[in-house]
Amino acid sequence: MATYPDIRIRPSLRVVSEEQLDQLHYATLEVLERTGVQLTHPKAREILQGAGARISGDRVRIPSWMVENAIRTASPRLILGKRDGERSVHLEGNKVYFGPSVDCLDYLDPLTSQRRTFVSDDCRITATVADALPNYAWVMTIGLSADVPADTADRVVARQVFTYTEKPLVFCCKNVQSVSDIYEMALLIAGSEERFRQAPTILQYSEPVSPLVHYDPAMDKVIFCAEKGIPQTYFPAPMVGSTAPATFAGTVVQGSAESLSGLVVAQLVAPGAPFVYGAFATIMDMSTTIFSYGAAEMSLMVGVLAQLAQRYRLPFFGTAGCSDAKYPDAQAAAEAAFSCLSSALTGANLVHDSGWLDHGSVASPGFMVLVNDILSMVNQYVMGMPINDESLAVELIDKIGPGGHFLNEEHTLKHFRDVWYSRIFDRTILAQWQERGSKQFEERLREATVKAMAHKPAPLPMEVVKEIDRMAKHWR
Repeated sequence: MATYPDIRIRPSLRVVSEEQLDQLHYATLEVLERTGVQLTHPKAREILQGAGARISGDRVRIPSWMVENAIRTASPRLILGKRDGERSVHLEGNKVYFGPSVDCLDYLDPLTSQRRTFVSDDCRITATVADALPNYAWVMTIGLSADVPADTADRVVARQVFTYTEKPLVFCCKNVQSVSDIYEMALLIAGSEERFRQAPTILQYSEPVSPLVHYDPAMDKVIFCAEKGIPQTYFPAPMVGSTAPATFAGTVVQGSAESLSGLVVAQLVAPGAPFVYGAFATIMDMSTTIFSYGAAEMSLMVGVLAQLAQRYRLPFFGTAGCSDAKYPDAQAAAEAAFSCLSSALTGANLVHDSGWLDHGSVASPGFMVLVNDILSMVNQYVMGMPINDESLAVELIDKIGPGGHFLNEEHTLKHFRDVWYSRIFDRTILAQWQERGSKQFEERLREATVKAMAHKPAPLPMEVVKEIDRMAKHWR
């Protein structure tokens, strides 16, 4: 018989053509060169002016060649590592890694279904759940702790994540002092600056203000991270029809310009500084005025921006797995499934907000568990289908022939685990379901969530805990 080579094609999705990418890129350059950005930060202005930018008042216009140079200078790949030094997240090409959310105000208790203000112990729970779920490759600080002083809350939740997960951390914080303190914890856990640089365990997340404003604390963080070699993303949130044009292409252009202007500063401070490009572009729902986390248009614009990142050969920060629903219900599942599959197919690299409800205001361990199962389906799909002599099974089909079955075959024993089986989605017939207690989806989800909450991450060494205790006394 014929011999077939081993072939596996990863399914992919292209949202726009190469010609359209060129149009978007040139429009982005035009915005930065013609309109520019508002920037008052003295050091950043000095850096940009010295490199060739044109400054008039608080307006900084960045020539196209400066933007192109920054894109060429930046590293096309970025590796993040686990607490033990394993290089686990490889941001390059169209590889995709999903993670949870940041800065939630509220917490949805999976045991009582009651919503309340997020406190620091909730970060322990959400970090533990994220550590337990295999499809979450990295974590975020997830919530804003209302039970500790606002001046130190960002470091308190970062400490909780460092303690209760071994995965890389993407964090958002108040100011450059907070970045410095979190970086010091990361260095302590890594053991040395050299080990940290081999596999950075943190990535700092900050934002400009749409449209086209860079406020001083965000620029402080851009410069500090570039100087220290701390990976960072500069991630605007342009909203269609409100803080950005009412067209999707115009919003993509503006968001791209906002992120790339941060890239320019970072590369001027330290050529090759690790930087993740991207924008959270979505709609303002004109009937409710909310910033939508479940809109199909959000996924469309994420896909376009992911293609731009691949054109630039820059790592990309994406968004998926979130919902405007209030609970982990049918709406939440539908919106999460749509956005996760879209982001996986477009190669959106570092995808955040998986497991976020109520347009970014509530953390839900239960929804995180649901999204983890959705991601299992997505990952199964995007792995594609291997085509080779073994998988084609022509000889086996001939052996069994018409009317036979494959249940007793060695080939079946070898491959039946290639199929993914969910812990929470039910495939039994009605009689079997009733025999097993007639458990509704919500009950099965709660049981799976309780199991994830009981997970025990590896503890930090006691000497590290004591040193972090000492550090915490000086946070301000």
